[in-house]
This record gives sequence, structure tokens and C-alpha cells, in this order.
Amino acid sequence: MTFDEILRDIKARQFRPIYFLHGEEPFFIDQIAEAIEANALPEAEKTFNQTILYGKDTDHLALLDALRRYPMMSERQVVVLREAQEMKSLTELTSYFENPMQSTVFVACHKHKKADLRTKFGKALQGKNVVLFESKKLYDNQVPEWIAGYCKSQKRPIEPQAAALLAEYLGTDLAKIANELDKLSLNLPAETAISPAHIQEFVGISKDYNVFELQKAFAVRDLPKIARIREYFAANIRKNSLIVTISSLFAYFSKVYMLHALKGSPDAELLKALDLRSDWFLKEYKIAANNYSLPQTIRVIALLKEYDLRSKGVDTDTTNTDEAELMKELFWKILN
Repeated sequence: MTFDEILRDIKARQFRPIYFLHGEEPFFIDQIAEAIEANALPEAEKTFNQTILYGKDTDHLALLDALRRYPMMSERQVVVLREAQEMKSLTELTSYFENPMQSTVFVACHKHKKADLRTKFGKALQGKNVVLFESKKLYDNQVPEWIAGYCKSQKRPIEPQAAALLAEYLGTDLAKIANELDKLSLNLPAETAISPAHIQEFVGISKDYNVFELQKAFAVRDLPKIARIREYFAANIRKNSLIVTISSLFAYFSKVYMLHALKGSPDAELLKALDLRSDWFLKEYKIAANNYSLPQTIRVIALLKEYDLRSKGVDTDTTNTDEAELMKELFWKILN
């Protein structure tokens, strides 16, 4: 079942005996577990019929004792195992997964890693009694679309540029992104679309000194603006790390390279190939392609790879790994 399908059934109060939630992305696991806790029992029944256990503090015998209890004056009980990946005897639950109590809703939150589905225990997880959900990390290019979907679910429109800016600034930390979007909704009138200006004001991103402004400056080869952003980044290196800056520029110039490779293609095809959401973005990439020939673009990408390694101390030809100095050096080389 997909994330949306699971939530739909939970909200319709259609529960299964076991939910085994595993994978690298904790956000989706938390959302499902919280939905079950909110919908499976009325508030008055939770005192006697909801049990929260932690994998590092319990074993399979104590957990089985909780799972096999009958609900008290209720049609069901809920048992939530948090940090299931920390429970050493987790695989001892195999027989329970094969024959669970129908009056118990068991939620196992196995975060930050996948369960091994090739084992006997893994086979039991794939049985008819279990909702097995793998929570996968999103790729960087999937985050803006996820942000738009999250805002839509909250009945809060968001401009594409704002979604892209937030994704670039916060990366793939979905819990942090959702928290910032929730705070934005509290500060904005109902149905007001979230704009880049709102992101800059409420999330704390500098209006003039951020990676998007840097990309635009490189696109038009605006040397004074690049110098100002470089100095700002160097003075605030903790919030504007070289690794994140390089990652952003690498993604940007990779699309410039693709634009060269697809030269002459219709705009609709270019938008799809470059995974862009509007002509507004495509126009900027076309400007960059005019200012950086294909050989120059390839050279920039090579420089970004080189400085990524140097920033991580991998390049043995240099001992200089000071981020601020490497950033200044990199920007100068890109432009010359």
C-alpha cells in the first residue's frame, strides 16, 4: 500500500492488525503512526487501551504480553513500538506476525533502515495480516513537488519558485520542511499563496544572498553580484556551506549541459527533460547556455567535482580545505 492509501484507510477507521513501517525516511513513518494514534481510539479509551513501548527498553516477551491482551471496554487496543530497529529480539515476533490478535492494532516503527525481507522474519512481514510500508528518502529533485503536494493537502497554495527555494535551503529533511510550512501557514492569511518573499521573511533566507540569486548571477556572469554573494557566504559559512553551494551549482550547470545537448528541441520537451515547472525557469537556463558554451559548461562541472572533493579533504594534492577560501577560489575559476 502507498502512503496515501494507508492514511485514507486509517481516516476511514479501517484498521489492520499489524503495521510494519520501515525505511530511511522517518517523516512518513511518524505520519502514519500519529494518524493511527489519533484515529484508532477515542481519547477516553486511550488510558487503558493504548500502549507505547521503545525497542531499546523492551524485549519480545514483554511486547508479546502487551500484544496479546484483550482491550478493556473497547473494540480494539493499540500497541506502538517506537525505535523498533533497536529491539534485539525483534525477529522473535515471527510467529505473532503470522497469527496476530485481531483486536490489537500493532504499529512497529523501524526507522532509518530497511528490514531484511529475505529472512524468515522478513517473509512473515509480507503476510496477509501485515501492512508493510517502506519509507524511502526523496531525491533532491523530488522535494519541490512533494512540498507542492504537502501544501495542497493543507489547502495552502505555493508558488513554484517558493517550493524550489525552500527545497534548496532545507534539503531533503521532510520533517523540518513540514514544520516550516506549518509555521508559514500560521503567519499568512487563509488561502494566500506562499511566495519566495514569504520564505525569505519567515524561514530566514536572505533575500539577496542565497543559492538562487547566486545561480542567477552566474547565469548572466554578473561579477559584482557574485563577489557580494561570495563574501556573504564566506562570512556566514555555517549557513552557506561549500558542499551545499557546490551541490546547488552542480545541479544547475548539469541542466545547462542538458540544454546544450538538446539544442533545437521544443520548449515542452526541454521543460520535461530538465524537470522544470515553468517557462520562467527555462528562460534563465537559456541565458546561462548563451553565456557558457558547451566546453565551458563541461569545464565548470569538472571544477565543481574537483572542489567538492577538495572541500571533503579527498584531494591529496592540496592541504587547503578552508571552505571560505576554497569558495572564493572556485568562483574565480568558474568565471575565468
